[in-house]
Amino acid sequence: MSGPNAATLPIEQATETIEILDPATGATVGKVPMTGIADIDPKVELANRVQSMWARTPAPERAAALRAGAALLREHADELAELNHVETGRPRSESKEGVLVGAATLEQYAELGPVHRGKSLQGAFEAFDLMVWEPRGVVVALTPWNDPVAVSCGLLGAALATGNTVVYKPSERAPHTGGLLGDLLARGLPEGVLQTMQGDGRIGALLAARGDVDVVAHVGSTATGRSIAKSVAATGAKALLENGGNDALVVDAGVDPVWAAGQAALGAFANSGQVCVSVERIFVHRDAAEAFLAALVAEAESRTLAPLVDRRHRDQVHAHVRDAMDHGAELLTGGVVPDGAGAHYPATVLARCDPNMRIMREETFGPVAPVRVVDTFEEGIAEAANDDYGLAATVLTPSMANAQHAWRELPVGTVKINAVFGGAPGGAAHPRRASGTGFGYGPELLDEMTQTKVVHLRPVAAD
Repeated sequence: MSGPNAATLPIEQATETIEILDPATGATVGKVPMTGIADIDPKVELANRVQSMWARTPAPERAAALRAGAALLREHADELAELNHVETGRPRSESKEGVLVGAATLEQYAELGPVHRGKSLQGAFEAFDLMVWEPRGVVVALTPWNDPVAVSCGLLGAALATGNTVVYKPSERAPHTGGLLGDLLARGLPEGVLQTMQGDGRIGALLAARGDVDVVAHVGSTATGRSIAKSVAATGAKALLENGGNDALVVDAGVDPVWAAGQAALGAFANSGQVCVSVERIFVHRDAAEAFLAALVAEAESRTLAPLVDRRHRDQVHAHVRDAMDHGAELLTGGVVPDGAGAHYPATVLARCDPNMRIMREETFGPVAPVRVVDTFEEGIAEAANDDYGLAATVLTPSMANAQHAWRELPVGTVKINAVFGGAPGGAAHPRRASGTGFGYGPELLDEMTQTKVVHLRPVAAD
C-alpha cells in the first residue's frame, strides 16, 4: 500500500477481524478487530446512562463540540481521504471533498441545533399548550462505504446536536475511515456520548433489534433496510432509512444530445457508479437517440475509472450486464471484466434495454448506463415512474411545461431538472417506497432525531 498515511492501517490480530483488500491491487491493506458480541451490552447501556446528561447540556455547548469535531476533520482531511481511497478505491480528491463536506455538515448542525424549537398553541383564554422538541434517546447509526465521512456526519451531527447519544457502526468495507472519524468526533464529547463499533451485518442486526435503542438510522441497501424495519416494528424504535435507488434519467427531444450525454455519463460513471443517486436507467426520446448514444459511448470510452469497492461487488455489477445481454440488450462499449488484480470495471453502455431486465428493475450501483429509446416524453416519464424505488430522478428538457409535468408525476423524493447532481446546501431528501423512509440531511433531519411532547398549561382555579 502506498501513500503518506499508510502506517495508519495496522494489521492486528483478533479472533474475528475485518480484512480490507486494496480494490486496485487485491493486496491486504489492513485488518480491523470486530466488536465482540459481549461488548455490545455495556456500550449500549453506557449510551443510555449518559443520554439524559447530554440532553441537559446547553445546546450551544453541544454545538461547540460539533464545531470542534469539524475542525479536527479539516485537520485530518488528508489522512481520512487516504484511508477512504485505499479501502474503497475512491479517488483521493473526491475522498477529500467528502471529508470537507462532512465537516461543513457538522458546522451546519452546530448552527441549526440551538435554534431548533417547538411552538405554542392558544387554547382557552387562560390556558395554552407547549409543543416541545425532545431528543429521542439512543441513536444507532449504520453508515455506508461509498461516501463514509459525509454521510456519517449528517446522521451523527443531527443526532448529537439535538441531545441524543449515538452508537455508530461504519460499514465493514470502510472500517478504518469510520474508526478514525468516530475517534476524532468523540474527543470533544463526554464519555459514552458517541461510541464506535466495528463489525459486519451481524453486529448491525444485533444493534437494530435491541429494545433499548430509540432510533435506527441506516444508509445502505434496501435488503438491510427492510430487515431493520422488521426489527424496529417489534421494538418500537424509529427507523430512519435511506436505501437503494434505481434513479432514472429522461432525455427529452430538443436538448443538445452531446450535452445530455455528458450529463448521463457524469450521473452513471461518477465514483464508478457507486453514488446513492447515480443514474441507473436512461430513457431517451427517439429524435435525440442516435446522436445521444454516439456521444455517450465516446464519453464512456474516454474515462479511466477507479476500481469498484471489491470483487464481490464487481461480480454483481457484471451479472446485471450479462443478464441484460442474454435478454437482448446490445453492448455498445465496456461490459468486459479486465484481466489483472483488483476490482476494476469499465464504463459500460447498453442499448435496446427492456423494462423487464434486471438492469432496469434493480439497483446496479456500478458504471453502467442502460439506455431505452422512447417515442414520446410522456412515455419516458411513465416508464421512469414504473419502479419499486423512489429515491431520485433527473429530467433533461428545454420545455418548462415538460419539466413541471415531470416533477409532478415522478414518484420520487428528489427530481432534478437539467442537472444530474447539485442542490442547495442544507437541502433535505425524503426517499419513498423501497428507497426508505424519513428525511435525510437538512433541517428536517433534526425533526427526525427528536420527538414532540405536548404540555398543557392551565393555572389552578382561584378560590
